Amino acid sequence: MTSVFPSLSSPEYKDAALDLGKHLDELESAFAYHEIVRNPTPVPCQAEVFTTTVDLLNHAGDLLTKLRAYVSAHTTTDSKNSEALARESELDKPATRYTKLLKRFTAWLGTCDVDDLLRTEIGQEYAFVIEQARLSAEHQMETALEMLASDMEITSSTAWRKLYSNLTSQMSVTVELPAGVKDLPMSEVRGLANHLDRPVRAAAFRAELAAWRVSEVSIAAAMNAIKGETVLLSRQRNWSSPLEAALFGANVDAAALDAMLAAAREAFPSFRRYLRAKARVLGIDRLAFYDLFAPLPKSNTEWTYGQAMEFIRREFGSYSPKLGAFAALAFDESWIDAEPRSGKVDGAYCMRVTPGVSRILMNHKDSFMSVSTLAHELGHGYHNLCLKARPTLLRTSPMTLAETASIFCETIVKRAVLAGDNDALKLEVLEASLQGTTQTVVDIYSRYLFESAVLERRKERELSPAELCEAMADAQRQTYGDGLDPDCLHPYMWAAKPHYYGRSFYNFPYMFGLLFGLGLYRVYCEEGVAFQSRYDDLLGATGTADAATLAAGFGIDIRSIDFWRGSLAVIDEDVRHFEAITS
Repeated sequence: MTSVFPSLSSPEYKDAALDLGKHLDELESAFAYHEIVRNPTPVPCQAEVFTTTVDLLNHAGDLLTKLRAYVSAHTTTDSKNSEALARESELDKPATRYTKLLKRFTAWLGTCDVDDLLRTEIGQEYAFVIEQARLSAEHQMETALEMLASDMEITSSTAWRKLYSNLTSQMSVTVELPAGVKDLPMSEVRGLANHLDRPVRAAAFRAELAAWRVSEVSIAAAMNAIKGETVLLSRQRNWSSPLEAALFGANVDAAALDAMLAAAREAFPSFRRYLRAKARVLGIDRLAFYDLFAPLPKSNTEWTYGQAMEFIRREFGSYSPKLGAFAALAFDESWIDAEPRSGKVDGAYCMRVTPGVSRILMNHKDSFMSVSTLAHELGHGYHNLCLKARPTLLRTSPMTLAETASIFCETIVKRAVLAGDNDALKLEVLEASLQGTTQTVVDIYSRYLFESAVLERRKERELSPAELCEAMADAQRQTYGDGLDPDCLHPYMWAAKPHYYGRSFYNFPYMFGLLFGLGLYRVYCEEGVAFQSRYDDLLGATGTADAATLAAGFGIDIRSIDFWRGSLAVIDEDVRHFEAITS
């Protein structure tokens, strides 16, 4: 991160933070001068005023993104870094100022007469933003209330989210392992789900549940506060439900979601066949939840982090020189923090730092699953690269489309192995892939059911930890079915998954991204090299149109269940291949 700023206390960082404040002052002055507020009756939107406003918003947005990424790189790799936590808190206020200005801009633009603006070059460039502003303005509260809501988020949902993150990243868990009792960070305990020995997996699972039980009151309070705020604001903004608001933010409609979920339900038996086949390989009657990530007999292929880098560099390059060069740049310039350690958040993410430049956090384990994770996050980085020429306001991709490149890159590395003749390695890769797709279709569906139930019940009152546990177990029973032992589910998955403590329905877009990415990969297999430039253009346009419009450019109808069935058929092929090898 020193190529961004020398340190958190460096003059360069402090100057950038001061510059952000000056840019926001300039924005507020411009908003006041041009009367950028909700219009009681439509007034013509002048192209000059629109241009000035979006230029200022884009510039401030770029600087805010850079500062927040720099600070986040420190807090997520070391949650005990007090200086980074202080800088993060300091950025809350300018971030809130910027959010409030965006809301004012949306309210103003959405209540303007934009007919003349849309006939200009810049109006055409921002046509999707203009249309989204019109729809969004219909779901905004009065300006004063929106500003108040933005201010209060700092001490409400944002504060609860920080509490959850800090509490869970610093948890120490006592585990009674066969080799003795150990105190381990939660991320390491959850990582033992990949251990070869079932007694170790079971011991880690019991210890994990016990640790969540100790902290359940605090975590449930965070859940109730965040979901309560979501329900309240959705109602005040005239959304029929939080799901309707989430669909709008994801640039998809209910017809597309319903078609995808219906296809997923049809495919559950296929995933359960995989789970039963894996149980047979492990020599057990039925998988417990802690067996989901159990390793199968490994091939002789090593997947150290260095070997993962070389494999991905080669396979990305075999798809296209541009993708290969991007991976080489990320590795050569050390964009990736890969090692697990105490104080570092679990999981993986990719974040944009500056246009075309990203940073990646992951927790590497010597398995193909981590190779797939690395390819996935690099896919996000490649997407950022394709968006480089777009201004900030046209660079914001909804989650449904933000997963497209990551899934595509995962598929590249998987297909590279499956094209070979090493059955042991194929089994390892199929297992890693099916682990991932099971999580993204089956487990994501369970999370969708859980969050839907919690938001519905939260309209009336807070939910106790026991009620949250039962809602989660019920969602897992509906989705995993007889693929898992019903007496050994994970009722505390609501505490383990950070996605519940941010935006609502941070779940179904992952399924959409997986299946949409697989659908695009099928198009690539048909078209070959001719596909690549169109694909890059799509990635560069994800902030300029809704998902259905972009998909239509590839002959894809996302409102048709047949499209989703086709993508799920690709997964079923993997299940059949897995069954054939393991039998």
